[in-house]
Amino acid sequence: MENKTVRPFGMRDKIGYAMGDFGNNFTFVFASMYLLTFGTDVLGIPSAVIGIVLAASKIVDAFTDFGMGRICDTAKPTKDGRFRPWIKRMAIPMGVSSMFIYQYWVSGFSYTARIVWLVVFYILWGSFFYTACAIPYGSMASVITNDPKERTQLSTWRTIGATMSGMVIGVIAPMLVFSRNEAGQQVVSPERFTLTAIIFGICSAVFYLLCYGMTTERIQINPDKAGSGQPKLAVGETLKNLVTCKPLLSIIVVALLSLVASLGTSALSSYLYKDYFNDTGLMGFANMGGTLFMILMAPVASKLSPKLGKKEIGATGLLIASLALFAAWFMKITDPKTYLIFYIIQNMGLGLNSMVTWAYIGDVIDYQEVKTGVRTDGTVYSTYSFTRKIGQAAASGLGGFLLTAIGYVGSTAGQAVVQTDAVRNGIYNCMTLLPAVIYLLAFLSLAFLYPLGKKQVEENNRVLAERRAAQ
Repeated sequence: MENKTVRPFGMRDKIGYAMGDFGNNFTFVFASMYLLTFGTDVLGIPSAVIGIVLAASKIVDAFTDFGMGRICDTAKPTKDGRFRPWIKRMAIPMGVSSMFIYQYWVSGFSYTARIVWLVVFYILWGSFFYTACAIPYGSMASVITNDPKERTQLSTWRTIGATMSGMVIGVIAPMLVFSRNEAGQQVVSPERFTLTAIIFGICSAVFYLLCYGMTTERIQINPDKAGSGQPKLAVGETLKNLVTCKPLLSIIVVALLSLVASLGTSALSSYLYKDYFNDTGLMGFANMGGTLFMILMAPVASKLSPKLGKKEIGATGLLIASLALFAAWFMKITDPKTYLIFYIIQNMGLGLNSMVTWAYIGDVIDYQEVKTGVRTDGTVYSTYSFTRKIGQAAASGLGGFLLTAIGYVGSTAGQAVVQTDAVRNGIYNCMTLLPAVIYLLAFLSLAFLYPLGKKQVEENNRVLAERRAAQ
């Protein structure tokens, strides 16, 4: 039921919810973009080995993600709700554990010790502390408000928070992480890499705590309270319902494809500017420009989604991104400024999809409640989150495997290595043709497999409103 004694939903909730992903991405995006670079160019670990480490760690996530979702769904509400308390508890440990991943002095350890260090702290950060923040954070959108339009607004503000932090990281990180040697080559600065990770870890904790302080859970469901209208389901029955939920399975496919494309290119973007264009200074400008144009899609998505539908807007955005990348690959661009034009168009398309992506989850949760009579916000979100982590692992692992396949030569402690023309061209193809194909598949999946178009979402909202009015 909705708690009507608290303040009404408003701008404070929107900004507060944006702060969550703003803080979240100071560790997540940094890992997506630079963990592979740190591993190959500072720790001297082969990219294929790092890919295996990232992919294997997701086995742990299979248990921690679902477990965290069940904890949230079965917990009795506190004065802060069921989800927000976890953000308060885990924000600082998450930021600190991220800092430890990027310690440059670990490069002096033995080869085995370097791998062990990376494995231990990556799992500690990603599978435990990150999960304990991210699952409650993502789940609580559906209990901050039950209004469909307000949920879309939360999705939009979450995406704005994420893209803003992505822009900050995209602009600041290259300036801190990279430098030029005496020969004018772009190289990694190990000491500054560590300093950057410390700064970003602190930012992550601070902004997550702001999210905790500024948001309010209004929809309170006590799973143990008799007469609450919330029957309890065993874990096995819950899983059975989820694996037969077509809307959830559809957005999982879309998420996996989108993440492999976006994060795979993020993992290789530093190599594109460092080795292909030999201009990491432009990398910061490109990230800022791409992010700004992505944010410009927020009002477009907000105005069009109530009229056309979230699914319809998202599919259009994915198609635009795919076509922009196909064009860039066909033209074989060598001027980074020309490449920037297509990069911006790609981000505008991705912005349309990103602004409504998180609202899909609320629609799926509503669909499940209509179908089963049970509301499992945390379990649905944790299942979706786990599959996203599979996509993240595949993207990170794919980046490492692709670098190995095209013959990329790594280094230890930031020494410069000149790559061959074949390697440089391979990096460019991995940044254009490969994601173009994957985004096209994501568009087809969202357009033709995901069943929750505008009319179905409105019907589900009507059914739930009638049920709650009758309680």
